[in-house]
Amino acid sequence: MARHVQRQRRRPEYVQRILDANVLPRWGSRDARTIKPREVIELLDEIADRAPVMANRVAGILSQMFRFGIHRSIVETTPVQLLYRPGGKEKPRARVFSEAELKAFITNLDDACRFQRLPHVLRVLLLTLQRRSELALAEWREFDFTAKTWTIPDEHAKAGKGHVLPLSDWAIAELQKLKVMAGGSRYVLPSADKSGPADPKYITRSVARCLKRFKTHGVGAFTPHDLRRTGRTGLAKLGVKVDIAERVLNHARERIEATYDVHEYLDEKRDALERWAKHLVELRDAALLSSKQQDRAS
Repeated sequence: MARHVQRQRRRPEYVQRILDANVLPRWGSRDARTIKPREVIELLDEIADRAPVMANRVAGILSQMFRFGIHRSIVETTPVQLLYRPGGKEKPRARVFSEAELKAFITNLDDACRFQRLPHVLRVLLLTLQRRSELALAEWREFDFTAKTWTIPDEHAKAGKGHVLPLSDWAIAELQKLKVMAGGSRYVLPSADKSGPADPKYITRSVARCLKRFKTHGVGAFTPHDLRRTGRTGLAKLGVKVDIAERVLNHARERIEATYDVHEYLDEKRDALERWAKHLVELRDAALLSSKQQDRAS
């Protein structure tokens, strides 16, 4: 952990949690040199039976750990001798909200959410198209409401390269509501005891607990990351250029391009996100108007 994981991984605590939950209860007292390939298979099979994706994660971490052991002359060989992923091939999610779902989502967020700050969290994610972890770990010092920007630091970005994100007026309004709820904490989403930021999984778990309520409003099961994918699709429909849309999402670029093109494209990203916010406002207003007309008719 000290000589490899903490130096190489952006979230070393994630690796530690996986080891604590899946590996150390079985092998914590073992000499690493005594572990046999068959034992690796048996362990991964047990994990795959309950959580296929986690079996793949454990396999990858074990492989790295034993290769590090070889590098350090702790072990002479590795018992991780896999020909394919123990949990099988992982299919990328392709969930995108339909226009009707997006309209229903925006209009009924407050009613669908069981938790006070969740509607604001989900609106921020939808309006900014950033990752849940970037918001969950964010501190207020990253935001400049006067300049209308959010500077995401390298340590919070998935690829280790942060960026400056423009903020629409609607996004700022939602963030200001979250600031009141934060109660003076330096974190946008403080933990229960306010000693640190919330676990990013808090957002996913909170959404999962509200899915039945969303369903009553015509919104199918989703995860917070589906909002990001929906927004990326929406930018394409609005005619935003591919390279600008990808920069809004801060997707990794080719190494040569990333090295030589360090321009932030702030104006272009602002235009894209303002167009996206305007589209969402139009959907919301159309839904509210339709609801009022139905009320008059009844």
